[in-house]
Amino acid sequence: MEEKQSPEELIRRYVAGEATAKEKAWVESWYLNELEKCQYYPTEETINNKSAEIRATILSRTAKQRTVNIWPRIAAAAAILFFICAGGYLFFNKTNFRSVHVAQVKPDISPGDQSAILLLSDGRKINLHDAKTGNIASEGKTKIIKTADNQIIYKADAPASSTQYNVVVTRAGNFYPLKLADGTVAILDAGSSIKYPVNFTGRQRRVEITGQVYFEVKHNAAMPFRVSVKGNVIEDLGTSFNINAYDDEPNIKATLIEGSMRVNDQVTLTPGKQATINKGRIKVSKTDIEQVIAWKNGLFKFNTTPIDQGMRQLSRWYNVTVEYPNGIPDVTFNGEIHRSTNASQVLEILSFSKVKFQIVNTPYGKKIIVKP
Repeated sequence: MEEKQSPEELIRRYVAGEATAKEKAWVESWYLNELEKCQYYPTEETINNKSAEIRATILSRTAKQRTVNIWPRIAAAAAILFFICAGGYLFFNKTNFRSVHVAQVKPDISPGDQSAILLLSDGRKINLHDAKTGNIASEGKTKIIKTADNQIIYKADAPASSTQYNVVVTRAGNFYPLKLADGTVAILDAGSSIKYPVNFTGRQRRVEITGQVYFEVKHNAAMPFRVSVKGNVIEDLGTSFNINAYDDEPNIKATLIEGSMRVNDQVTLTPGKQATINKGRIKVSKTDIEQVIAWKNGLFKFNTTPIDQGMRQLSRWYNVTVEYPNGIPDVTFNGEIHRSTNASQVLEILSFSKVKFQIVNTPYGKKIIVKP
């Protein structure tokens, strides 16, 4: 920030999204240090009056995205606190504000991005984020094409004479969508993988996954689509569905979005139902579809979500470890937050659940410390 620039102008630039990285660092550093000192908290009526205004602003600035109402009452309170405290502190303590140094900015973690590694049948690896648009490889008579929106599709010029397999792997902090040779769409969440034939032949279409994958299956009754995951088989009966099978989750969860699907040839699901699989046992229950596939839509969606379950989502998306030095707090999260948000901002919102978060640097990467 230049010396001649007033704090009022700096706030205006920050809110309008015009601040430089250095100016943003000054504002955010000051905000985190001074919020606890602020003596003013908005009344119930003030929060209610401001909620609609703040939501309208968010809507107008995210018109091209799925807009999220991030706990409107809390957002309103936070916004009011910022401007009241900023006004009281900045306008009457300009000298002190300039003393805040960029070095005081706390560690942060950027959100994940659309990236993956493609493993070809001959062992070659292709970084799909860095690969140029167009034909990036061929498997026999099948071309692998990267589209302008950073996805891959398979295009066969002739029927395959043999079966070759590819694997797509996303690391923690990444996600990736692809379209298989039969037209089926598969979207991989962070820390996931899918193994599939370059061309589907025979009497079935079978893929194998780890982690979390969302499917929109191109139905073909003559050649059923089956997903193998940890010894279980989910079969498409004309379907879009989500499978969550992370190793750090206690159960495998297969959720039907549309159509119909069968689990282990034992139960058939209808839309809105979820099969929870644990050691071969299957429990079927109704679930919140929007919460299950929120990740695919670029959101964290919490609905009375236990803190450890919510933090596992953050851990995978921000590629960070989480520690609870005083044990796991008995706290749940509620609300929706864009996954395009930096970790510090997400944690600041979640701190309204009366939990303290700290991002720290370690020789092995960053980690989040959680305390009551």
